[in-house]
Amino acid sequence: MDLGEQADADFSRARRKAFLRRIGSYLRNDPGSNRLLSFDEVKQALGAVEQVYLGMRTVPVEKIVGSVGRHRDFDRAFLPSKAGTESRWKKIDEMMHRAEELPPVCLYKIGDAYFVQDGNHRVSVARQLGVEMIDAEVTELRSRVPVDSPLTAESLLHKLEYRRLLERLPVDRVLPEIKVEFSDVSDYRRLATYVEAHGFRLSQLWRRHVSPEEVLKDWYEYSYAPIADMIREDRILEAFPGRSELDLYLWIVHHRERLVVETRDETVTPETAKDDILKKGRRRLGRK
Repeated sequence: MDLGEQADADFSRARRKAFLRRIGSYLRNDPGSNRLLSFDEVKQALGAVEQVYLGMRTVPVEKIVGSVGRHRDFDRAFLPSKAGTESRWKKIDEMMHRAEELPPVCLYKIGDAYFVQDGNHRVSVARQLGVEMIDAEVTELRSRVPVDSPLTAESLLHKLEYRRLLERLPVDRVLPEIKVEFSDVSDYRRLATYVEAHGFRLSQLWRRHVSPEEVLKDWYEYSYAPIADMIREDRILEAFPGRSELDLYLWIVHHRERLVVETRDETVTPETAKDDILKKGRRRLGRK
């Protein structure tokens, strides 16, 4: 088989894989999981502001998860999703089979994830041929929101809401020990509302302006920490696999407020709410 025939076979194989991946994602009712990420969408969601040139690097191909302008031409595995990529793709494939030296690709780095600025076809062919590392000229964009290479379209919504939370409250700087992670994307705003309400009560009690840093420290000491300790001591997370400590904190706080209204008893404690949640089970909890 000459190199032209080899390139034809490689491209046909890649297109077939791309088709099967697309069908699989639709059958799982999760087409977004197969979508190559758009760099512009990710940058907007994360609010990356600081740009640093890192120079030449050797980058794991599997950590390249998006593209600056060609995210619709390839799928999440960088398989060609459009026939229009064929000519360029085959040319790169032949060059790689001949072991010709190719220029490094140009990548943006955000957290642990990489996005192609130039060299989409080179990345696609390299991945199809099983190449694990690729030479790249890398520019890093630094964001307060942590990012890893498994980033998906769905998890990007969580990153966006986390960034909005940080714009309201500097949780990452004041309380770096807290892992801000929720199952429900709307709970980032719910947490911000609870903490800000705590701050309002403090300002009324102390009769002065209370800084966001003071609010967070007081909220942590008198609201979050006691409930978090209870969650850990009673090993409640074991009863709700896949949920986070902050998930349970919000559920307990919210359920306590509901019990106060239902019983007209302001003395209802978080522990009472926790016991009631456990008694009623996961199904009741899921409805909040």
